[in-house]
Amino acid sequence: MASPSLKGFLDEAVTRYNHPSFVTTDPVSIPHLFTLKQDQEIAGFFAAIFSWGNRPMIIRKSAELMQLMQMSPYNFCLNHSDDDLRSLLSFKHRTFNPTDLLYFIEFFKLHYSSHESLESAFTMHGKTIRDMLAGFHNYFFSLEDSPARTRKHISTPARNSTCKRLNMFLRWMVRNDHKGVDLGIWKNISPATLICPVDLHVARVARQLKLLSRPQTDWQAAEELTAALRKLDKNDPVKYDLALFGLGVIEKFG
Repeated sequence: MASPSLKGFLDEAVTRYNHPSFVTTDPVSIPHLFTLKQDQEIAGFFAAIFSWGNRPMIIRKSAELMQLMQMSPYNFCLNHSDDDLRSLLSFKHRTFNPTDLLYFIEFFKLHYSSHESLESAFTMHGKTIRDMLAGFHNYFFSLEDSPARTRKHISTPARNSTCKRLNMFLRWMVRNDHKGVDLGIWKNISPATLICPVDLHVARVARQLKLLSRPQTDWQAAEELTAALRKLDKNDPVKYDLALFGLGVIEKFG
């Protein structure tokens, strides 16, 4: 069992960061721009996939893309014209380029043409997050013309990736604690089953707090950390992602 003092320390950190004031400086602000569920899903997906590096830049580029999609990403993906797509050809974020963007839009059009929510793109593949993410990767790249270069943007546990950005996206969509950060719009995945998003900052803090012993930062590390967090809260272990991220990135803990 984790010590009461560690749980108290992390619970206090959750309280500091699981608050609406956190949203404005975090990529989760992008899906919060919208009220339509499908807009929130698409906006959140892009913001999560763009989430590596400088947070102000991530937010700025995500907002730029939403503007290019006429602040209606769901309608844009389903009903765009060729001219609409041409307007996207100047968009780039780090290694994410127009080839990747056009394929993402093609996938969304295909999926939403027969599904009400992006949630089913995950849940159709199994009960565990590992199965959902591995299945989603295969489904996402099942279109005949999927570009090889785009595969680097969608990780999979089958390659032992931590899948940090996809796990963060699932956190946003699934957690529903009414605190104003995570949107909680998906109802068929239990928060208890989520896997903690792990990047180098979160891993560093987790090792400092002896929540993680594995030296590699990979899928097995994400599972090990999440198992430790379930000892603190078995129903909502990934709320501690907010604490570990805030401690590592904002407070420079450890």
